Amino acid sequence: MPYLDLAKLRTLDPTSYQSQDPYPHVRARGLLYEDAYRRLVANPPPLELFEQSTGKKRAHGQTPHDRLALEYREELPLPAPWAEFVDELRAGPYAEAMCRLIGVRALALRFHWHWATRGNSVSPHCDAIHKYGSHVFYLNTEEDWKPEWGGETLVLDDGGRFRRNSAPAFEDFDRVIPADAGPNQSLVFTRRGDSWHGVREIRCPEGYWRKVFIVVLEKAGWRGRLARLV
Repeated sequence: MPYLDLAKLRTLDPTSYQSQDPYPHVRARGLLYEDAYRRLVANPPPLELFEQSTGKKRAHGQTPHDRLALEYREELPLPAPWAEFVDELRAGPYAEAMCRLIGVRALALRFHWHWATRGNSVSPHCDAIHKYGSHVFYLNTEEDWKPEWGGETLVLDDGGRFRRNSAPAFEDFDRVIPADAGPNQSLVFTRRGDSWHGVREIRCPEGYWRKVFIVVLEKAGWRGRLARLV
């Protein structure tokens, strides 16, 4: 069964996307077919595959991004829906659509899952230079997440004031544009020097998780170039 609604993805207008302020981004609902979305949510990767990421020092004095994290690799024993979905993303049409949207000729894809719970947060930051951008798929349902618990990615407007190698707080930004973290919502954004974003501290009860799957849109070939430098 198909997971991604490619027709809907292709309706996202590159001109409108590129002209968004403070940097290119788009919030979209229903890029996954509803029954496919429900299959993915009902069959998450096993919790034992995730690694605890807590208190890890970040560059530039930014506070740690605490969460459970799982990086995709070929040998992962993923549930069938997730293995099928990743295969579909890697097949070609998805990357072609994303190249058209963000305005590049080629890109590489990397995948990871982040589960975050009460007290976790993602401090304001700009992504690494090897990224073109990210596509965040929100995986919670009405039954396991409430809007007042937070969890939405925040697009942050610094008015051009902050250096990328700094550590501003959420309160320091001129404007905060929240994505919708509801069911079958997603956010695409392009990495630039001023592409600040983050997630405020999660306010859910104990035992609940903010769940996202992230497709990292990377510069093609950067891993090979890095390997030759090491």
